[in-house]
Amino acid sequence: MSDTFPHRQGDRRFGRVNWMGLYTLAEREVMRFVNVWTQTLLAPLVTAGLFMVIFSIAIGPRRGDVMGMPFTTFIAPGILMMTVIQNAFANTSSSIVIAKVQGNIVDTLMPPLSGAEMVLGYLAGGIARGLVVAVVIALGVGLVLGVWPQYPLVTLVFVFLGAAFLSGLGIVAGIFAEKFDQMAAITNFIVTPLAFLSGTFYSVSALPPGMYELTHINPIFYLIDGARYGMIGVSDSSPVVGFVISLAAVLAINLVGWRMFRRGYRLKD
Repeated sequence: MSDTFPHRQGDRRFGRVNWMGLYTLAEREVMRFVNVWTQTLLAPLVTAGLFMVIFSIAIGPRRGDVMGMPFTTFIAPGILMMTVIQNAFANTSSSIVIAKVQGNIVDTLMPPLSGAEMVLGYLAGGIARGLVVAVVIALGVGLVLGVWPQYPLVTLVFVFLGAAFLSGLGIVAGIFAEKFDQMAAITNFIVTPLAFLSGTFYSVSALPPGMYELTHINPIFYLIDGARYGMIGVSDSSPVVGFVISLAAVLAINLVGWRMFRRGYRLKD
């Protein structure tokens, strides 16, 4: 059997895009989280708010400035980005895994969509969810803490890259996982540690040797660090270097997702 789906012949078309199919898939992925907004939007915002309250009460009064910023101000961009990437990952991974478990993934595979079009369609949902969450949290941080993005465009770029990277990772994880417990394992043992151990709540300059170098291998560190620079004007690394590494990570992970869709890896018996 060929490792390429028959309808994937569209991958070899020159200059032709199934815009209607791409739009339909993207619209479906966006409406998935909009229709259950209390779970997909409200719940993460409440969680982010609880993080801010807990850290402010438990640590804030006793913690000195971090990189010249009050502790609550310092962690706000990290919490924002952590919430964005968790939601972007959940949107694409859950969509694919649920479709595979319920047996209706064929409804997505049968239309004449190329691998690239399928990746873009799923990305649209994850990125849209991440951006909505980011805007609402940024408004909350601004109104409560009085912290507004110093460099809005930089903040937007890194939030977009963060949502795109974790949406792509969610595509890869969703295709790889065969059932819900495998997806839970990927979330608990890969995504969550990468998010928490990336400078979300601390400056990596305080880390001991070894941990400091390991953190700089983690692409999520550059996403959080870049968002922090855009929000409050301080960072542990160069925002330019962070942008280049983040963009490379986005392209790499989505290239893997495209390849998996094109080959039908774990999508068709």
